[in-house]
Formats: sequence, C-alpha cells, structure tokens
Amino acid sequence: MGWRERLGLNDTERAAPLEPGFYTYTAPASHPFHYRLHLRVEPNGQGLLVLNASTVMHLNQSAAEYAYHFIHLTPPDEVAAKISQRYRVSKKQATTDYANFAQSLQTLIETPDLDPVTYLNLERQAPYTDSMTAPYRLDCALTYKLPAGAPRDAAPTKRVTRELSTEEWTQIIDRAYEIGIPHVLFTGGEPTLREDLPQLLQRAEEHGLVSGLITDGRKLGDTRYLKTLLDAGLDHAMIVLQPSKEETWESLASFAYWRKVLDDDIFIAAHLTLTKQNAKQINSLIDRIAESGVRALSLSESDETLSDKLQTAADHANHMGLPLVWDMPVPYSGLNPVSLELKAQKTKALDGAGRAWLYVEPDGDVLAGQGGKKVLGNMLNDKWSKIWKVKA
Repeated sequence: MGWRERLGLNDTERAAPLEPGFYTYTAPASHPFHYRLHLRVEPNGQGLLVLNASTVMHLNQSAAEYAYHFIHLTPPDEVAAKISQRYRVSKKQATTDYANFAQSLQTLIETPDLDPVTYLNLERQAPYTDSMTAPYRLDCALTYKLPAGAPRDAAPTKRVTRELSTEEWTQIIDRAYEIGIPHVLFTGGEPTLREDLPQLLQRAEEHGLVSGLITDGRKLGDTRYLKTLLDAGLDHAMIVLQPSKEETWESLASFAYWRKVLDDDIFIAAHLTLTKQNAKQINSLIDRIAESGVRALSLSESDETLSDKLQTAADHANHMGLPLVWDMPVPYSGLNPVSLELKAQKTKALDGAGRAWLYVEPDGDVLAGQGGKKVLGNMLNDKWSKIWKVKA
C-alpha cells in the first residue's frame, strides 16, 4: 500500500505540503547520545533527513512531516491531531504511524552503523537518483597556503589570485545554511593557517551545521589551539598523516587527550597512504594509530602495485578494531580498499562530486569537487540557481 493510499488520498490528491525550509536539532549535552538532525523540506513537500551528517534519508511528504514534528519536539497527541486534520486518516492510525516513525529514528540514533534497510525495513534508494535543491555538504578551501616544507604541488594555486576575508567566508556559511546544506568542511591547502578558523567554526555552530576539518595535524599538537577549535564547535576531523613527521603523532596524542576530556564529543579519523617506502612498516604504523585513540582509519595506496599489501593493511586495521572509512569526508584517493574491491567486481564506484558535495575555492569560485576544471559560479556573487543545476 502506497503512502497516499494509507492516508486516504487517490493518485492525484495530496495535502498541501509544509513550507519549504531547513530545520536542525542538536541533542542536549545531557542526552546519552550526542546527535544532530538536519531536515530540509523541499518545495514538493518531500524531505531530506540527515542524521549526524552520515545517514541520509529521503522522505515522502508524510514522513517529512513526522520528521518535522520530531525535530520540533511536538507532543505525540498533537502530531496525531495535525496529521488527522491534514489527511484522511484516523487519529488512532496517525498515532501509530508516528510512533513507528519515531521508534525507527530513535533506533538509528542509538545504534551506530545500523543498516536502515536491513534492520528497519526502510526502502533503499540509489544515491543521487532524486532531485535535490542543494548538496549534502559544502567543502570550503579557506586557503591554498601550505606549511613550510610541504611539497609545492600539495595544493593548487594558479587559478586563485586572492583569499576571501573572514566576513566573506561568514557570508558563505550563512548562505549554506539558508540554502539548506547541513554540513560544511574546512580544507585547503592547510586550513589551520587561517587565524579565523575558530570564528568560522563558531558561525557554523550558531547555525547548527555539522563542521569538519581536514588537516595535516601539525598545529593540533598545541592543545590550547585544539581546545579552541573544539570549543568553537568542531565535530569531526581527519588528520592526513605524515608518518615521518613527529608533529603528526603529537597531534594524534592531543586529540586522544581531549576526546577523553570532552566525553567523546568528536569523531577523529586518520588517513594513511601506503607507499613503497612505508610498506614494510605499515602494520606497526596502524598499531600506533590505534593506540592514539582515533575512531577510524582511511587507507589508500600510492600506486596499484601495492593493492595486495593494502588489503593486508585493511585486514590488520580490522584486527586492531579500527573501522575503515573511505568516504569521510570524501574518497581521499581512488586507490582505496572499497574502490579496488568494486573494481575487482567490475562495479563502478559512484562519484558524489557536484551532487553530494560542492567545493568552494579560496576566492569563492565553486567547483564540483577538488581538482575540478569547470567553474560553476561564485558562491558570493552568483545566484544559487546558476550554480546548482542538478537534476534527478
């Protein structure tokens, strides 16, 4: 039975949708599960519900309304009365439907990595097959500057002639919120070289957005600086490891310390690239990462001749209790365990650049993803309708 039939509507009837909008909810500190919900109600009444910036659910009109009331903490009796008035359904049925919805969502909140299709009987939808008014995430390259000693080709610079000011980046974060993008990621170059990074994190926090950081980790060895970022609202970080640099390990130790202090309030992942130079030490490097207290590991290889060793490294990480991530925040390299497995199965990996996320360069120009060639527009100066032309 379809959702319209369940609500007493024929194929052409539908209740007037809720007003389009973007709604957020952050669980209070006293809640045993620290979580965030972002709901974007689209103009057609359907919804996009994102849990902790990682589980994405596309909702039909009635489910979007249930999510809206869940986020606004509407009492169940009031929800049932509103749904009963808006649709041809009894208050008793609406009460049952909302209770089922709330229970399923609560289960997802309380059970990390639960597959909603397998365990909650939710319908799976192929990624990026539905029309969306905005991406899930905006990657903000604050600067292309790099620390002293970094390889010159570690960040692109030729096309960008200036960096946006703090006020201009603040405008972009405000605009991301207004458009309904639930997640901003600060990257570079090396984003910690921007002195205003804490201010920008704070702005995202004020809007209830999830914020992340990709960094080489050198500056995070300073626990006072790291505490500043965490207090500003940083939710997750990926440290791109440079195993030969002691600063890398100091930053991991600093993260581990503050994770305990802040009651596990931040998701930390480390990225390690398997190279011919470190291949013999890869297991000992993974041991050291596991001891540092990070919660996940991203692995890639510098070339395909190392694929067998990469699989061995992935197995060792699993043995050490380190979950592998390959898309947090993006596939760091095409040569990762998941994409190589898909290649072996002759299955094409989905590319979310330009659909799941967009990339903003230091001057405000928008690309589909890092390394993209085509400028889609400028996040400060162009209308959103010019930049975003994604169709189902």
